[in-house]
Amino acid sequence: VISRRAKEIMEAIDAVYKLKKDKKTGKCYSEPSTYLGTKIRKYRSPDADENDPYCWSWSGDDYIKDIVEQCERKLKAHGRQLNAKQTSPLTPGYRPELDTSPELTGESWHWYNELVGQLRWGIELGRGDIITEVSLMSSHLALPRRGHLDQVLNIFAYLKYILRSKLVLNPAYMNIKEEFADRFNDHAEWFEFYGDVKEEIPDNAPTPYGKPVETTGWVDADHAGDRLTRRSHTGVLLFINSAPIIWYSKKQATIESATFGSEMVALRTALALVKDLRYKLRMMRVPLIGPTLMFGDNKSVVNSASIPEHKITKKHLGICYHAVREAAAQGIWRVGWCKSAHNIANSLTKILSGTVKEKEINKWMYR
Repeated sequence: VISRRAKEIMEAIDAVYKLKKDKKTGKCYSEPSTYLGTKIRKYRSPDADENDPYCWSWSGDDYIKDIVEQCERKLKAHGRQLNAKQTSPLTPGYRPELDTSPELTGESWHWYNELVGQLRWGIELGRGDIITEVSLMSSHLALPRRGHLDQVLNIFAYLKYILRSKLVLNPAYMNIKEEFADRFNDHAEWFEFYGDVKEEIPDNAPTPYGKPVETTGWVDADHAGDRLTRRSHTGVLLFINSAPIIWYSKKQATIESATFGSEMVALRTALALVKDLRYKLRMMRVPLIGPTLMFGDNKSVVNSASIPEHKITKKHLGICYHAVREAAAQGIWRVGWCKSAHNIANSLTKILSGTVKEKEINKWMYR
């Protein structure tokens, strides 16, 4: 039961159905411990309020341990083993689209698809540090090669090397608007361009209840990252207060000739995720604090989305361009600029290795 009055609700249910009691507490309810294969634990945040220093952490360690052990057992049966110290998911410099090793068939083909499926669920359980690599390897499910299988096994070796990882669902506000007030254009006059537009709120949305939350995000794109097709890669990371809630990494569907185009397409993707998140929160009666604050590291794209007078000359990007601008006019979000070194969505677009990857991942995950 998820409720502000969970205790009372559980006691009421127990009065009717006589739920099984906990042996230690003698009660029919207790603190959550497991959800969809993840471990849920209390975490003491060093910067939390002294009156309420604990928050919940989310970890898929048990699931990761199980799939790694399954993989090792199968490898052992074939006289193989995982690399002992795989410090990054993929071999540095490896590009799956350029792999020309022999194609997999039969049992090996099925095993490759099974391994990638296991990794995908691991990502859902909080292992966002492998999302970019798994996204790239997922592009070859129909026609995997021997080299692809070896690299997927390297991802498992990396998970064994860094077995423990968790996401902390910190309810503290980021207060980014106060720290980076000069990054957002709150006084833009959009009426001349889009009229008196407002964010669409469903007619059947329930009355908000409880403490309001703020939503913040980072977006990035790896321009022409695919060496074969030169498609770019989008990465988006969204937070509710200080808790990471959505991590997204996917190859773009179009080929953009310039960095501006790939970053604009990525921003349009981020907008769709933001709209979905705001809708879900409203339908769950969660009040929102103002627009979502979105950071990007491309000044031209940020200016396009935040300065009404900014013009675009590329007609094929017009839909993305007006979509992100109208969202600002509606009050859905504000787009601000940040340095590339401060864009924590970097790890969701590029293949990083070793200490560079750990430095990026540690900005939003806990080891």
